[in-house]
Amino acid sequence: MRALITTALIVTATAGLTEPKSITADIWADNWFAMYANGDLIIEDSIPITTERSFNAETTTFTAELPITIAFEVRDFKANDTGLEYIGTSRQQMGDGGLIAQFLDATTGETVAVTNTDVRCLVIHRAPIDRACENESSPIAGVGPCGFVVTETPTNWTTPNFDDRKWPNAVRHSEWAVGPKDGYDTISWNWDAKLIWSDDLVQDNTLLCRMTIED
Repeated sequence: MRALITTALIVTATAGLTEPKSITADIWADNWFAMYANGDLIIEDSIPITTERSFNAETTTFTAELPITIAFEVRDFKANDTGLEYIGTSRQQMGDGGLIAQFLDATTGETVAVTNTDVRCLVIHRAPIDRACENESSPIAGVGPCGFVVTETPTNWTTPNFDDRKWPNAVRHSEWAVGPKDGYDTISWNWDAKLIWSDDLVQDNTLLCRMTIED
């Protein structure tokens, strides 16, 4: 586990509604994430997604004006657009994803927001379309059962004024289903913080997710 502590990052909201608030965020993702607040990049996972079994938790503290729009790009590892891992080895498989985060008032320690089914997530990479791809001896992206779907990333999707009302709500997944690893157990998670993803942990590889920390 690697914990990255970043302090005093100042985020300017598009409309100054309240005085800035200092927030501490704990995040665990399978395998990689980037997090934005009010459109500004706050933190990227410190372990590159190209690192095998890149599981870790991250903690960061930032300051922003409420309400705060939190946006995540979350990626499960894939070797290429087949959506598979460990291609050509005995471990060739479809991976699975997962994301959990909690946000605390940096002064009081009070939990002010968590990931749950109120988060909205758009799938922008889905593969393979046919699970039979996992058993191909020489899987090729876009060939046979190894088709994939890529959705264009919307413009300004991290900003507060982006309309995400057509995005599906996140789906809660159990610890048993996600199998959270290194770093997850180092965080004292609020009971209300849930592991989330789309409805398909395996075939949906890259998600854009949005939530709000209210005043």
